[in-house]
Amino acid sequence: MTEQPIDGAALLGEVEAFHRRFNVFPREAAYVAVALWDAHAHLLDAFDSTPRLAFLSPEPGSGKSRALEIVETLVPHPMVAVNASAAALFRAVSGSEGRPTILFDEIDTVFGPKAGDNEELRGFLNAGHRRSGVTYRCIGDGGNQTVQAFPSYTGVAVAGLGSLPDTILTRSVIIRMRRRARNERVEPYRQRLHEKEGHVLRDGLAAWAGQVREQVRDAWPELPEGVTDRPADVWEPLLAVADAAGGDWPKRARSACAELVKASQVDDKGSLGIRLLTDLRDHIMVGVDRLPTIAVIDRLNALEDAPWADLQGKPLDSRRLARILAEYMTADNEPITSRNIRTSGGVLKGYYSADLHDAWARYCPPHPQQPLQALPPLQPSSEHIPA
Repeated sequence: MTEQPIDGAALLGEVEAFHRRFNVFPREAAYVAVALWDAHAHLLDAFDSTPRLAFLSPEPGSGKSRALEIVETLVPHPMVAVNASAAALFRAVSGSEGRPTILFDEIDTVFGPKAGDNEELRGFLNAGHRRSGVTYRCIGDGGNQTVQAFPSYTGVAVAGLGSLPDTILTRSVIIRMRRRARNERVEPYRQRLHEKEGHVLRDGLAAWAGQVREQVRDAWPELPEGVTDRPADVWEPLLAVADAAGGDWPKRARSACAELVKASQVDDKGSLGIRLLTDLRDHIMVGVDRLPTIAVIDRLNALEDAPWADLQGKPLDSRRLARILAEYMTADNEPITSRNIRTSGGVLKGYYSADLHDAWARYCPPHPQQPLQALPPLQPSSEHIPA
């Protein structure tokens, strides 16, 4: 008896509607992305990589854990992890019971500012992003140990406060959660009642995945303009799922992709170095071709919502500024360093915009659409202090 084809577009619509009953996401694009992620978890073997799904918020009570609970009902072999060790996770992934979908709640207790050294777990999550990813461990006792490779490739969704290490964040679809407003209503989630409904959808996704696996495996989805490199790796599997589903999902998926990638570039300025480069471009050296070091530091430390006035209890100084910028190159492939600037008060050390242009183009997120106004000049007494 021939198996009846499943309407993938309708099924994904039901998955999205299930999330809407219990989750309030910050933007419409998030519902699209999460529904596609749920479906992609049933098709991991068809892809070269799997994006991480990250529900993050600055404060508790923002619906992150509930979002993870709903995902749990929809994905194959969910494994809920809180403070799980890397050893436990890679053994679970390589175990005989089938590859789990790891759901890691309270991830801030692992990677947050008060957490200890968790490089082993970070390495596992990074390696498991690619289908070829493995984790190497020594097996045996004493002098009889051998090195064994454990497969690490698996779907991972996390929830937590704050942010994540850059290497995980750039491999993630990021949903910035927030507390519900008084006029935002959701249906109370009752596990005994609603888990079964989620499992019906989960089984439907598994059956549909079996029908479209070969189609998805051979797919090379077209990406929205400007989505390249790591964001393209993140979104390619989700777009392939949307194309296989058909209906309006291909269009909605690409719109969600463009919106969420742009949001991640605006929200996350990456490493401290990229944050510095971006602030120099967008706030400090607007409308000037050079600026003395003391003026750069004064303006950086005066920026609101910026880290420069309090870097582990100390404000940014000229030595740390020089050390960070020296990691980046000019267009002539030379480290960015301060140079002499002739002023009315004499020759001072400072930085030239021309030396920063190449690093701005390579590392900074897209420039804001609205032109920024140059800051007013500093008082002469500040600019004439030697660096």
